[in-house]
Amino acid sequence: MEQLVEWLVGQVWSIGLVIFALGAGVYFTIATRFLQIRYFKEMIKLLFEGKSSETGISSFQAFCLALSGRVGIGNIAGVATAIAFGGPGAVFWMWVMALLGAASAFVESTLSQVYKSKVGNEYRGGTPYFIEKGLKMKWFAVIVAVVVTLSYGVLLPGIQSSSIAVGFENSNGISKYITGILLVVLLAAIIFGGVKRIAGVSQMLVPFMAIGYVIVTCIVLIANVTEIPSMFALIFSSAFGVNEMFGGIVGAAIAWGVKRAVFSNVAGVGEATYSSAAAEVSHPAKQGLVQAFSVYIDTIVVCTATALMILITGMYNVIPEGKSAIVQNIGNVEAGPLYTQQAVETVMPGFGPIFISIAIFFFAFTTLLAYYYIAETTLTYLDRGLKYNWLKPVLKIGFLIMVYIGSVESASLLWNLGDLGIGSMAWLNLIAILLLSKTALKVLKDYEAQKKEGKDPVFDPKSVGIEGLTFWEERSKEVERKSSKEKVPVDDSVKF
Repeated sequence: MEQLVEWLVGQVWSIGLVIFALGAGVYFTIATRFLQIRYFKEMIKLLFEGKSSETGISSFQAFCLALSGRVGIGNIAGVATAIAFGGPGAVFWMWVMALLGAASAFVESTLSQVYKSKVGNEYRGGTPYFIEKGLKMKWFAVIVAVVVTLSYGVLLPGIQSSSIAVGFENSNGISKYITGILLVVLLAAIIFGGVKRIAGVSQMLVPFMAIGYVIVTCIVLIANVTEIPSMFALIFSSAFGVNEMFGGIVGAAIAWGVKRAVFSNVAGVGEATYSSAAAEVSHPAKQGLVQAFSVYIDTIVVCTATALMILITGMYNVIPEGKSAIVQNIGNVEAGPLYTQQAVETVMPGFGPIFISIAIFFFAFTTLLAYYYIAETTLTYLDRGLKYNWLKPVLKIGFLIMVYIGSVESASLLWNLGDLGIGSMAWLNLIAILLLSKTALKVLKDYEAQKKEGKDPVFDPKSVGIEGLTFWEERSKEVERKSSKEKVPVDDSVKF
């Protein structure tokens, strides 16, 4: 079983996907005229704009829900494995992928808003929705929905729960079985409460965990302040093969940097499209910009924090796949959270295991919430014509079972399952957003035109030339009705 999964991962994560992800990011960056740089201030401003409604969540809640999916164990263990197999240069290529990925994130999240629907009392949308409505390819949409439901409902949860269980076992000696049971109970209390409860919990936990992690990173950097210049020199020289020690693994640095960046920030994978659709905004481009910013927080802030702690303290090994060790600073320590744990230990003895186990818990727990929300959204898409009331309860129970199994199973198999899920979704989603890129660019052009006129952009699909957008057409008519009522002239000759 494990060998088969490894083979499948090798096929999905071939050099082709690395080139495809980088190429798509370059294309979207050029097509949007470096939107991810031009609109950086606008991203921050839009983050706090708008409020939740009876059917939708606020931009900030959607940002936190998406970020809870992006910021997970990949930010700690994923970065460590990138350094272990690709060397310090992998960090640079993670940064490159984040910059390019922000443009991909804008396109996919904008499309998700454009083609979203109102299902019951909630907004629903995401990759399957915009494939069916935008490309008119229902068969493709169904394939994506099935792959996404299986990935987030079955393949991916185990990585997060395993990391939580291992973290508590290493730091406090708590049995994995006990951790698994507690996780199931906590998650059940939240996911049975619906999307608004999930968004509410994410809104509270995500900012707290990210800020705490960055503070500890700053303490580690300050304690090693004299090493900062040489650390950055090592990253850049290793990225381009200038450093003699790492000159022979430039390809591995690029591959692992891109692979772990995509796993962590999931830009282009479509993960954030589901929470993006739930946001209450006046124009799709607004949520696209907010989600582009979330890529920066995930990779440029949180992933970089992990990388800097590991590199500046020297708490890492570099052992490329199929080759002998190039660097072995910490013996036979397995690549993963232990790198970061030992890095923190060098500055704050006794604090490392506790801090990392808590960080992993918050990062992984909120990611599990995002995973369930995505799986439920794609199941809702598949169930539209069937209306089987038992499907969602089955998904909830199945998801909780996979969380428990992940808590007690081997980590290596779980990581391979996760890579298989992310890689499969990346291929499908990137193809879809490239085919629909003209629509996203039209929406961006409309947004920019309204901004130039000094307006707060409001989306009208007719003015952009996009048909069949029932939700936005009805929203536009409602805005027109309100506007016409406000402009009704008053006859002063009429006496009351």
